[in-house]
Amino acid sequence: MSALPWLHPDRVALLEAALRQRILILDGGMGTMLQGHQLDEAGFRGERFVEGHDSTHAHHHDHPGSCDLKGNNDLLTLTKPAIIRGVHEAYLEAGADLVETNTFNSTRISQADYHLEHLAHELNLEGARLARAACDMYTAKTPDQPRFVIGVLGPTSRTASLSPDVNDPGFRNVTFEELAANYTEAASGLIDGGADLIMVETIFDTLNAKAALFALSELFHQRGVRVPVMISGTITDRSGRTLSGQTAEAFYYSVRHARPLTVGLNCALGAADLRPHVQTLANVADCFVSTHPNAGLPNAFGEYDETPEQMASVIGSFARDGLLNLVGGCCGTTPAHIKAIADAVRNCAPRALPSAHQEAA
Repeated sequence: MSALPWLHPDRVALLEAALRQRILILDGGMGTMLQGHQLDEAGFRGERFVEGHDSTHAHHHDHPGSCDLKGNNDLLTLTKPAIIRGVHEAYLEAGADLVETNTFNSTRISQADYHLEHLAHELNLEGARLARAACDMYTAKTPDQPRFVIGVLGPTSRTASLSPDVNDPGFRNVTFEELAANYTEAASGLIDGGADLIMVETIFDTLNAKAALFALSELFHQRGVRVPVMISGTITDRSGRTLSGQTAEAFYYSVRHARPLTVGLNCALGAADLRPHVQTLANVADCFVSTHPNAGLPNAFGEYDETPEQMASVIGSFARDGLLNLVGGCCGTTPAHIKAIADAVRNCAPRALPSAHQEAA
């Protein structure tokens, strides 16, 4: 994969130069911002899906009639694109250097919950286009601070390593091949839509991530070009392990073969609880290190209470100790959180990258 030329070598050169100069800022929670719009079922459906299915597509005979679409945040890319564009712009205005596409669940597997599997490529294509337009607008405003689009590949709602049936531990509801096919379709849309990078994120099962990385490798070879890859796992609780049982160090060694531009951790925990695991990655990774934690742990109502000031204070200590190259926010974070984080790390040097990686990249 690393032998292939970059699809956009000029953009990659700008990104790598920026990473060596300062700590770059990721955006915050897309879902958090969308919840603030309090959209109802009709709001999610828009005109195209007013009957609960795609009016431009013959819905599958196994799924006659309508389906509730509320909660399908990725669908808003098609039904409420102005809202999605507005979220991207709010984070860019707050200081984000990189924004993530609204494609966390834009795979056939995840869209099957809404009987909208056929939208997978379109959701990724349009999701990348919206983020691209926002980034291009802000790059034009501040040419000395180029902005970049991260095409997001979420974990899907299935796990290749674990059985969903406690009475049948050998059962799997998805195969490696199915996951790879889903990721290939999604990544194709992201690249065609203008994504600068692809991030395999919120990884709770490393086997799922390996399917994504395999899919990307095959796709890059088919196209004869590549884009940088980011990898971000999730430590599911205070045990310090992913859902499939790996520590942060074991996770890194399981995915380093892909030669990612960045490796990091996001979601599940707040910054304070993620600190020791980010430290582990900073100690062992021969690539750039990222993190985008939640705004603390959820309260009894599933909401996040950590203020921008509280979160920025903790992340500021990460930066002062030389642990970070990229930082942003996940669940519960807003543009105010991102602005506070950007302010907190502005005068801190980025984590030093091993020289061997710099030569090989």
